[in-house]
Amino acid sequence: MNLTNLLNKIGRDDSGATAIEYGLIAALIVIASIGAFDAVANENNGIWARVKTSVTEVMGNG
Repeated sequence: MNLTNLLNKIGRDDSGATAIEYGLIAALIVIASIGAFDAVANENNGIWARVKTSVTEVMGNG
């Protein structure tokens, strides 16, 4: 096999593109998950802050 044939074969090989696409999809899923977890965490903190305020008011310490 000469150099020209080898370079042509490498140029036509697209098997690495699939791996890159899967990597990009996985990265997008991770980014979306982090955003969703952050939103849930913020909501959870807000709920517990309201619980703390309510309990403090009921106990008469507020």
